[in-house]
Amino acid sequence: MEKLKPKLFSVMKTYSKEQFVKDVISGVIVAIIALPLSIALALASGVSPERGIYTAIVAGFVISFLGGSRVQIAGPTAAFATIVAGIVAEKGMSGLAVATIMAGVLLVIMGLCRVGSLIKFIPYTITTGFTAGIAVTLVIGQIKDFCGLTIVTQEPLIETTDKLAADIRNIATINWQAVAVGCVSLLILIVCSRFLPKIPASLIAVIVGILMVSGLKMQVNTIGDLYTISNKIPMPEMPRFSLKLIQSEWHDALTIAILAAIESLLSAVVADSMINSKHRSNMELIAQGCGNVASALFGGIPATGAIARTAANIKNGGRTPVAGMVHSVTLLLILVLLMPYAALIPMPTIAAILFQVAYNMAGIKKVIYLCKTSSKSDIIVLMSTLILTVIFDLVVAIEVGLIVAVVLFMKRMSEVTDVEGWRYVDDEEDADSLSLREVPKHTLVYEVSGPLFFGVADKILHIAYKDTDRCIVVRMRSVNAIDATAMHALEDLYDQCRKKNVQLIFSHVNEQPMMIMHKSGFYDKVGAENFCIHIDDALARAKQLAEA
Repeated sequence: MEKLKPKLFSVMKTYSKEQFVKDVISGVIVAIIALPLSIALALASGVSPERGIYTAIVAGFVISFLGGSRVQIAGPTAAFATIVAGIVAEKGMSGLAVATIMAGVLLVIMGLCRVGSLIKFIPYTITTGFTAGIAVTLVIGQIKDFCGLTIVTQEPLIETTDKLAADIRNIATINWQAVAVGCVSLLILIVCSRFLPKIPASLIAVIVGILMVSGLKMQVNTIGDLYTISNKIPMPEMPRFSLKLIQSEWHDALTIAILAAIESLLSAVVADSMINSKHRSNMELIAQGCGNVASALFGGIPATGAIARTAANIKNGGRTPVAGMVHSVTLLLILVLLMPYAALIPMPTIAAILFQVAYNMAGIKKVIYLCKTSSKSDIIVLMSTLILTVIFDLVVAIEVGLIVAVVLFMKRMSEVTDVEGWRYVDDEEDADSLSLREVPKHTLVYEVSGPLFFGVADKILHIAYKDTDRCIVVRMRSVNAIDATAMHALEDLYDQCRKKNVQLIFSHVNEQPMMIMHKSGFYDKVGAENFCIHIDDALARAKQLAEA
C-alpha cells in the first residue's frame, strides 16, 4: 500500500550539497517564469494581480513541503481561471475563499481515503477534452484585453458564450494600438519559446510591452489603470462562514477539488516520466488540500500542480521538493521589492501570455491525432466533453463525458465479447501451451487477456524489464478490443523501450486492436516485421534479434 509520507522526508536521507545548489538555481529560474504567469492568471480569474503571487508563494510552498512528488511546482493555473472568475463575480472573494477551503478539505479526505489511484478511471479522451475546452474559454476571455475593446454591461459577464457575444457586439471599439502591443508580445513569446527555450519568454514580453506603451506614449490600458496593486506580505485572515454560504458553495468546491486532483496527478505522472520516478498520489492529494486551504486563508486563489512550471524545474536541475520551496521564497522577495512595477504591464501583453498558455494546454495536435486515429465512440466522448466545458462547466462536462464513455464502452464490449464453453487440458496435450516453448535469452514474454480500456491501461506501463533485456514479446490473442487510453499507454511503453534499446514484438493481434494500431500509425512505428501471427513466429523473431 502506498505510503502517506511526503517525498521531502524521503529524499532528505540522501540529500547532498551539490543537489541543494541545483535546487536553488532551479527554484529561482522557475520563480522568474512563474511571476508573469501568476499575475496573468490572477487577472484572468477576476482578482487583483498580487493574489496570484500569494497563491504561488503559500500554496506552492505547502504543496512542495507536503507533496508526494519530488519535483511538482504548484500555483495558480489556467484550468481554474474561468471557474474562479465566475465565483468571484457572483459571490465575491469571501465566497471564493469558502469554496477553496471546502475544496481543500475534500482533497485531504480524498487522499486519506486513498482515492488517488481511482483517477485512472477517468479516460484519456475526457481529460484531453476538458483541457482543450478550458483553453478555449481562456482564449475567449482574453479577446477583450488583447483587442482593447470597450465593453460596458450592467452585470458582469460570467458565461463564456456571453463574453464571446459581447466581443462580437463591440468589435467596432477595437484599439489598434492595443492590438499592436499584443501582437508584438505574442511574437516574442513564440520566437523565444521556439528558438531561445532557456530564456523566460514571458518576462521578455512584459519588458518589451512596458517599453512600447511607456516609451511611445500609447493609449493602452495597463494593470495599474484597472487594478490597485499591493506589495504587502500576505497575512492570514479567516473568511466568514455561514450555513447558507457553505450550502451554496458545494458545487464550486466540488469543481475545484476534482480539477485540482486531476491536474495535479496528471502533472505528477508527466514529471515521473521525465525523471524516472514514482509519485505518491494520495499524499499529493493531501498536500493539494492543505495548500488550497492555506492559499485561501492568505488571500490566494485555488492552486494545483502546474505542468509547464514543473517541466521547467526538471529541465533546470530541480530534483527534490526543495526547489519548489525556493521558488516560493524567491517570489516572496520579488513581491516585496518589485511588485509596484507590475502596474506598468500592458493588458494586451497579459492577454498574449494567456493565449500562449491556452495554446500549450489545448494540445491541438493531440486532439487532431485522437480524432484521426480513435474509434467513433472515443471521438464522441472527446468532443462532447470539450463542447460541454465551453458551454456549461467542468463538472457537467466530466459527468456527461463519463456517462457517455461508460455507455459506449459497454456497447463496444457487448459487440466483441463472446461466451464459450471450455475444457480441461493437459499441458502435454496442449499444442499451444507456452510452457512447451523455449524463450530466447534476454527476452520477456507477457500475455494480455481481456479488453484493454481506460480502467486497465496503466497495467501496460507496469511491464518490467532489465537493462540486459533485448526483446519484449506481447501476446494479445485474448485482447478483442482496445481504446484510445490503452493505445496511448502502448505508445508510452514503446517510447520507453526505444530509449532502453529494447524491441517490442506483438503476437496474434486481433482485428479491432490491429485496426486502431494501423490508424494511429503505431503499426508502422513498431514495424511490420515485429507483428507476428503466432507465438512461435514472435519467439523466432526475438531469438533473431537477441543473436544479432
